[in-house]
Amino acid sequence: MIRVKICGITREEDAWVAVEGGADALGFVFYPKSPRAISPERAGEISRRLPPFLTRVGVFVDEPPERVSQVFERAALDAVQLHGSEPAESMAQYPGKVIKAFRIRGPESLEALPHYPVGAYLLDAYRKGVPGGTGETFDWDLAVRAKKYGKVILSGGLTPDNVAEAIQAVQPYAVDVSSGIEAEPGVKDPERLKRFFQQVRSASAA
Repeated sequence: MIRVKICGITREEDAWVAVEGGADALGFVFYPKSPRAISPERAGEISRRLPPFLTRVGVFVDEPPERVSQVFERAALDAVQLHGSEPAESMAQYPGKVIKAFRIRGPESLEALPHYPVGAYLLDAYRKGVPGGTGETFDWDLAVRAKKYGKVILSGGLTPDNVAEAIQAVQPYAVDVSSGIEAEPGVKDPERLKRFFQQVRSASAA
């Protein structure tokens, strides 16, 4: 079964819809410029009410490890997802399991992956000046090539309409979705969310 991470959670009711749909992980964005940003305190309130066998992921952009560690505790996180220009040698300084995000432009974007000792690589589409959440796809053949370096979480423009095709093409460790299942930034659409899970299950069983 392909794992599913629902990112950009800002409301407890959306978190529960995701959990009941079968989410393996939920993402909380701690990047102030994001329309899906949430405070560590509010994320912690939501996190502590959720079931134990669920991974809570904090999304950060170029925050120092000390700051990430503070938020990690306050928000009751299990893992961190780094979207900035964090150097490979700093990975051991971050708390919990670490996911490093890479914005994919072409084959050269994969060259840095093997230098990062992390639990998984999240691959997203590149758009200048935007660290993630673009709602755009990239060349999935590059995601297939990235699998030789470790576990790949496929992100970037996934929706209920294309996630099955993406899974069949890449067979990633997990898929990550945010804008593709929203009614508006930070507010998930329950029907789109349910349809996304249906498509993931059907593709995983194929």
